Amino acid sequence: MNNSRRDFLKKAGLLSSVAITLPSLQNEVFASSNFNMSGFAAPKIEKVKVAIIGLGMRGPGAVDRISYIEGAEIVALCDRHADRVTKAQTILTKKGLNEAKAYSGEDGWKTMLKNEDLDLVYICTPWELHAPMAIEAMKSGAHAATEVPIGLTISEIWEVVKTSEATKKHCMMLENCCYDFFEMLTLNMVRQGLFGELVHAEGAYIHDLLSLNFDKKGYDNMWRLRENIKLNGNLYPTHGIGPIAQCMNINCGDKMNHLVAMQSNDFMMADKARELAATDEFFKEFVGKKYRGNMDTTLIKTEKGKTLMVQHDVTSPRPYSRIHLLSGTKGFAQKYPKEGIAFGHSFVKPEELQKLYDQYTPDLVKFIGEQAKQVGGHGGMDFMMDWRLIDCLRNGLPLDQTVYDGASWSAIVPLSVQSVAKNSRTVDIPDFTRGNWKTNKPHDMTLNGGGNTKIRAKVEAKDVQLNVQ
Repeated sequence: MNNSRRDFLKKAGLLSSVAITLPSLQNEVFASSNFNMSGFAAPKIEKVKVAIIGLGMRGPGAVDRISYIEGAEIVALCDRHADRVTKAQTILTKKGLNEAKAYSGEDGWKTMLKNEDLDLVYICTPWELHAPMAIEAMKSGAHAATEVPIGLTISEIWEVVKTSEATKKHCMMLENCCYDFFEMLTLNMVRQGLFGELVHAEGAYIHDLLSLNFDKKGYDNMWRLRENIKLNGNLYPTHGIGPIAQCMNINCGDKMNHLVAMQSNDFMMADKARELAATDEFFKEFVGKKYRGNMDTTLIKTEKGKTLMVQHDVTSPRPYSRIHLLSGTKGFAQKYPKEGIAFGHSFVKPEELQKLYDQYTPDLVKFIGEQAKQVGGHGGMDFMMDWRLIDCLRNGLPLDQTVYDGASWSAIVPLSVQSVAKNSRTVDIPDFTRGNWKTNKPHDMTLNGGGNTKIRAKVEAKDVQLNVQ
């Protein structure tokens, strides 16, 4: 995009938080030629100017992690609450970095997009704001990265896709679980053919969040609890579907065709609301609401006749699990409750598993994995995700997850709601690639063309500077 067009989009794009109101520009932006963002390499950005929106649960961690990446500069911070912005600034100043430009208030993010020259907008806000903010970020001339999901309705997910294509700006959903160590090991093993042809995979988000969802000091204005009232389906599928969808080459060789979602009733959340309201007036507004069920099981069939199962339960008292199960014609793998790989009736022994780790751990993990653990973020996978994103932008490389991945994985939310509402009837899944899945190639897991983005030393550790020439 040339500078004049970029400036034009930047000025006009902020007239509305969701859609451009000028008819001529509306036609220009959304008259998409179906440009294929899969494999798209945007122009190199030597120093990525980053703005972070949302400094509640996830945002401060993002500020901390990105502050370690020398190829990125956090130039703007924004949150509805000004005190959160002030607190996040200290993450930068304690490392000897410059304070970022501060924005706050309900419309602070709009003002920020209008005023700042940004390369990447990193979105950590409540779910319903992800799509509108990503759309406006791309219209303003920046790439967008958003926490999961990329959108909550099929229409807004389509708008994200079309905006990315029209502006030729990346929109990556920050699916950090794609960067967990076992998930990356098994993805590489799949690519090397060790499991044969995958025929079935399973993923999940099983995480006891009952207390957190009812914590008054948790999510701002109890927004996540409210989503458990509004959305009666699989409302958090991407941690489970993301890694297995990549293993099964969804959107680059196969596509998800249709799904069926079945859900239990709620056996705990309504009771919890009544229990808390008995001694605290604050919770009375949550009494008498219909909450999503404990367990949602969503089954998906692909164009090539393969199956995926994705589960969601954030209420029941049970151990954390994302399942991550892969079943192929030659082998099998699963992450929970214990990491295991099998090529027959029995799991390989621990020493054999270690040999597989040694041989098939991808270059990215070998290169940065140990330092990612030191920086942190879910054991290091968050930092690997952030570093890889910045390294790709700096070197003009395609991203590991395209806008089509974020779209198709996020679409499970509204489509599962629709299926549950129809007594578990089949619901078709849109093809966000518009047929390009037939020729799209899987992303390159190597460091070819990149790997030159340095890391600042961790403040409380000794000499963890990445040795990059």
